[in-house]
Amino acid sequence: MLKVAVLVSGGGTNLQAIIDNIEQGNIKNTKIEIVISNKKNVYALERARKAGIPTAVISPKNYTDRDEFSNQLLAEIKKYEVDLIVLAGYLVIIPEILIQNYRNKIINIHPSLIPAFCGAGYYGLRVHEAVLERGVKITGATVHFVDEGTDTGPIILQKAVEVQEGDTPKDLQTRVMEEAEWHILPEAINLIALKKVKIINNRVTIL
Repeated sequence: MLKVAVLVSGGGTNLQAIIDNIEQGNIKNTKIEIVISNKKNVYALERARKAGIPTAVISPKNYTDRDEFSNQLLAEIKKYEVDLIVLAGYLVIIPEILIQNYRNKIINIHPSLIPAFCGAGYYGLRVHEAVLERGVKITGATVHFVDEGTDTGPIILQKAVEVQEGDTPKDLQTRVMEEAEWHILPEAINLIALKKVKIINNRVTIL
């Protein structure tokens, strides 16, 4: 059984996609043990509760310094003995101590085709605003492992989405979620659960 912690910051649509795919049997042999948010009262926590999943709120604002926050987050995750940490719209920089303890066991969903429109400052609607500003015709989403860089870890899966004439950033965000994110994040978790993902020379091979 693949034991998973999901980290969230907002509405939790990607969390819902994971919950639904586990229930439907599309993600095999997997259980979400804990959902952790850096914000209280976000809808993602409600989604977790409805699914009977334990929740916790651990916010950097509630600690005197970043180290204290990092240690508390690590301690909470370790309680559940998880095999995989999934960042599903988590808008906090991942502490290095977490990466060191869970090397190649943290994955993230990013709303662009990495290496385009990624790195510092590219998150949420800002990604889609930049895509439209640049006038690109194809965007998409990427699932990747998390390392010490920003969006620099090995890529697991990508899916392209067409940019349409007249798109607003919100339109594009919605289409990227519906056509790409909600598909490739569950698929990546399933591949990991089935032990089909291998990292060789910092590149992912799907077995």
